[in-house]
Amino acid sequence: MNIVVLVKQTFDTEEKIVLEGGAVSEDGVKFVINPYDEYAVEQGILMRDAAGAGKVTVLSAGPARAAEALRTALAMGADEAVLIDDSRIPADEYSVSRVLAAYLTGLAERGEAADVVLGGNFSVDNGAGQVAVRLAGLLGLPHVASVTKLEVSGGVATAHRDAEGDTEIVEVSLPALFTAQQGLNEPRYPSLPGIMKAKKKPFATIGLDDLGLTVEQIAAKTERISVSLPPARAAGKKLAGDAAAQAAELARLLREEAKVL
Repeated sequence: MNIVVLVKQTFDTEEKIVLEGGAVSEDGVKFVINPYDEYAVEQGILMRDAAGAGKVTVLSAGPARAAEALRTALAMGADEAVLIDDSRIPADEYSVSRVLAAYLTGLAERGEAADVVLGGNFSVDNGAGQVAVRLAGLLGLPHVASVTKLEVSGGVATAHRDAEGDTEIVEVSLPALFTAQQGLNEPRYPSLPGIMKAKKKPFATIGLDDLGLTVEQIAAKTERISVSLPPARAAGKKLAGDAAAQAAELARLLREEAKVL
């Protein structure tokens, strides 16, 4: 079974966000594998081991520092890593999905098509949850999002997905794409032997030219105008008077200050 896992490097969730010049400062920041992508990496390893054959390739489109996240995935047990590092790639979900699609299409053309593509349900930095879904659309793959259980048998996958507090069971034919939700598994910690083995595993770094893409083909569909912290919370107000007076004052505040009425 050929499994490709999409990995993104994000801020450590314990980091304090600091804005400088309208952008998030990365000075001294610790980066980690996006937590939801960890579930995807673990699931890929479990599926490969259950099949008794195949390989897990971790794939990322990002800056050079993203290599650290990929090496962590290799230390967890993935077999190969590919980093698409090119400063011309915009930080836009459409652009990234086009780049990833080009790489996976190339795999298929070489007879190494992915049977399963896994990714996180969303990234904790942007929280858009668009890349994997866009990728499935570009590749013409069926996809199931927010998966909490995944079983594969005879070229068919049965996925349990979180559906706003309920569970939906979906059956799709492979190849297919799935995004992992918390609860899918318990990601392992890289062991010392795993870290040592990761240093010898295949690791490729490529760019747009290797994929046959032009800057025009991956032009961003969105533009970030500015980034700002939410306003500081104002002090609470205690409404005086009887119930009718309090209701009237509350309505006025909602209409005139909060402007929600």
